[in-house]
Amino acid sequence: MATKIRLQRHGKQGRPFYHVVVADSRAPRDGKFIERIGSYNPNTNPATIVLDFEKALDWMNKGAQPTDTARAILSYKGVLYKKHLQGGVKKGAFDETAAETKFTAWTEAQEARISGKKDGLAQSKADAKKTALAAEAKKKEEKAAAVAAKNAPVAEEPAAEETEAPASEETEG
Repeated sequence: MATKIRLQRHGKQGRPFYHVVVADSRAPRDGKFIERIGSYNPNTNPATIVLDFEKALDWMNKGAQPTDTARAILSYKGVLYKKHLQGGVKKGAFDETAAETKFTAWTEAQEARISGKKDGLAQSKADAKKTALAAEAKKKEEKAAAVAAKNAPVAEEPAAEETEAPASEETEG
């Protein structure tokens, strides 16, 4: 029986939520499955991925073929890299401890990248909030100035005095 690691869609229209499952390749997308190994929520930023690493690695070693999106998720979580390192150990390219140190270094780098993205998103959100507050305060001040100008007592305009001086009489006499 050929098995696939794929996504099973849940959630309402426009708000998808997926279960990562191992299923017979002949079963329908949302139909019967062998085992649920995780979930994927693309609605959050960054996307939330919960994956049972050991089960996913076990199914990959048994020969389950991931779909394109499932492959991207497994790669993001490091399952494919771990399988690759295990292959290197089997071939004798390096020993188990070297493989483990490479994997931990990769994991730390991945976590740093993820936390950097989260920090960047939080910072941009905070900056957007600051600019929105500044724009709102500016509008409020302009509105207050307009209301104050409208409600201010009308200053009496000085009466227009005749600025024309009497014409000098050039001819006297």
